[in-house]
Amino acid sequence: MKQKRFWKRAGFIGLICLVLFTLVPVALAFESRGGDTVVIGTGEVVEDDLYVGANRFTLDGTIKGDLIVFGTTIEINGTVEGDLIAGGQSVTVRGTVTDDARIAGMALTLDSEAQVGSDVVAAGFSMEDKGSSVGGDFLYFGYQALLAGDVAQDLTVGVGGLQLSGSVGGDVKAEIGEAEEGPPPTFFMTFMPDAPAMPSVPVGLTVDEGARIGGKLDYTSTREWSIPSGVATGAITRHEPEIEVEVEVVVSPAQRAAAWFLGHLRRLVTLLLVGLLMVWVIPGWTKRVAGALQDKPLPSLGWGVVAIAAFFLALLVILIATIIVAVVLGIITLGGLAGTMVQTGILTMALLAFFFSIAVTYITKVVVSFLGGRLILARLKPDWAEGRTWPLVVGVVLFVIITAIPILGWLVKLVVVLLGLGALWLLGRDVYRQRRAVPVEVET
Repeated sequence: MKQKRFWKRAGFIGLICLVLFTLVPVALAFESRGGDTVVIGTGEVVEDDLYVGANRFTLDGTIKGDLIVFGTTIEINGTVEGDLIAGGQSVTVRGTVTDDARIAGMALTLDSEAQVGSDVVAAGFSMEDKGSSVGGDFLYFGYQALLAGDVAQDLTVGVGGLQLSGSVGGDVKAEIGEAEEGPPPTFFMTFMPDAPAMPSVPVGLTVDEGARIGGKLDYTSTREWSIPSGVATGAITRHEPEIEVEVEVVVSPAQRAAAWFLGHLRRLVTLLLVGLLMVWVIPGWTKRVAGALQDKPLPSLGWGVVAIAAFFLALLVILIATIIVAVVLGIITLGGLAGTMVQTGILTMALLAFFFSIAVTYITKVVVSFLGGRLILARLKPDWAEGRTWPLVVGVVLFVIITAIPILGWLVKLVVVLLGLGALWLLGRDVYRQRRAVPVEVET
């Protein structure tokens, strides 16, 4: 029996926050800037949404739309009339954000002059609120938090150390983990000279005398912490952390046999459905691949190995090309185009991996099974061998039976995949050569 670690949950939610930052809908009109240092000076007004990628970014002016910025050091001193989405080593907000603020980084700071009109959603190592004004909810997950600002609605935190000295208009829900599991701020100060300044927050839950909670205080912790009387208008409740009990499940031989049978039955049905779709929708192509395999079985085996190597090489080439192009575009301050190229590269690799997995999982096995069934029926029932359905059914059934045998089944699967990939490679090569051999007519 063990206690479910708070950090698993906090890390998961923090990851979701970071993923959400990358899934922000693209505005119809926006401006992008990039480079080592980007500054929006005092009096400068950006009429659209602004996308920024820079080592250091400073906003002293005004953004009429949303601001999406990623870098090392980010300072928001001016006004963002939409949403703020920021991620960096340090993110500091001293100005005004009319709508939501979603920030992530090592050191996050809301200064005493900062004003956020709606919600704050944050994830990072350290959060320091020096007295800001938040008009909505405040949600933070990280290592530590020092909160001295005013939150109009609810406060939800998951930290190792929380010190609350400001005011919360609604409820406070806090999950206090074991802060000693993570490195203290002094660790970064010692081993990372360029690390941003961070406060030192005591382990556990600390509520100062001047703090005010308009609703109830619910906190989850392994121990009870001292809360000054009169701080919370509602009830103060402590919850024990959830306990995860490891239960050993005993599986009987009959259950194992049933699971084994159902697993292979599912494989049989899946391959039959995919195979029937292929032989009825693209019968010509399926027969051509099977014919290429029948004509050159040994070369197909060798070219299957080449196909696998070519797949991983293609992924590596696309990755390297994407990185190089993005770096070059970033150097010449085309940050928006660099982001588009990165997305294109990732999408290309994802599509390539998707089609390769479909080929390995289904197409190769269907083609080899179809050819095997046709060769068997050619000896036993020649009339059936020329059809579409029976060769597939016979081949798939035999394939599933043989691959259900331990050790031998694994070797058969490997050979089938290599043969199928090699046949696809040879067919593609032949089609390519035929197209190149066709003379090009020149108009006179």
